[in-house]
Amino acid sequence: MPLNEGLVVFVRSIIAFFSLLIFTRIIGKEQISQLTFFDYVLGITIGSIAASLTTDLSSRAWPHWVGLITWAALGYLMEIITMKWRYAAKVLEGQPDIVIMNGKILEKALKKSKYRASDILELLRNQGVFDLNEVSYAIMESNGRLSVLKKPEYQPLTPNDMNIQVKDKGISTELIYDGILFSENLRQAGKDEAWLMSRLKAQGINDISEVFLAALNPEGNLYIDKYDDHIQKAIDIGDYKGPF
Repeated sequence: MPLNEGLVVFVRSIIAFFSLLIFTRIIGKEQISQLTFFDYVLGITIGSIAASLTTDLSSRAWPHWVGLITWAALGYLMEIITMKWRYAAKVLEGQPDIVIMNGKILEKALKKSKYRASDILELLRNQGVFDLNEVSYAIMESNGRLSVLKKPEYQPLTPNDMNIQVKDKGISTELIYDGILFSENLRQAGKDEAWLMSRLKAQGINDISEVFLAALNPEGNLYIDKYDDHIQKAIDIGDYKGPF
């Protein structure tokens, strides 16, 4: 590739990269598991246009960039429409369908969702359900995931069921990460560096750089993980005794 063509690809790549970065920030932050099929296809199409913008030197860059802007703008417009009008959301994104009700499979709902009974059984196993007798309701969500409500006798007991009061544990605060001390987090936790070093020395640690992660939970318990864990060999949980 001539030098000037390489430079053009480099510049186009920068334009495509930051265009995608901006457009994805504008369109939203849905997780992959939350994406509808339309969102999935939209993402692939925008990515394909960006790839063409980068490497298709047989045409000028601006038509590709206009196409990229158009697709992203339409995607953003659809997001606004589905947020403001529930009926439009049903049409564009679909809606949940009950496929099992009172323990009975609804064949018409399966056919509507384009699923087979074997597909439902697989999705139930993914939820830890291996016996249909345990299922009270199963709902096929618009993103293709299956939500399951077990019958009362198969649901796990909770402290509320036993009238037991439990204390909210809250979340842990990272004090050290990758050998770096977070002084602000330490201050917010009501501790100082002297307290932290005393706890580290009790574990045989003389310097913060020896610590990979240290986190303090609301109950005052400190979790410490060193770089050198002295573990000779990790447990092999694989079933293939291959070279790797």
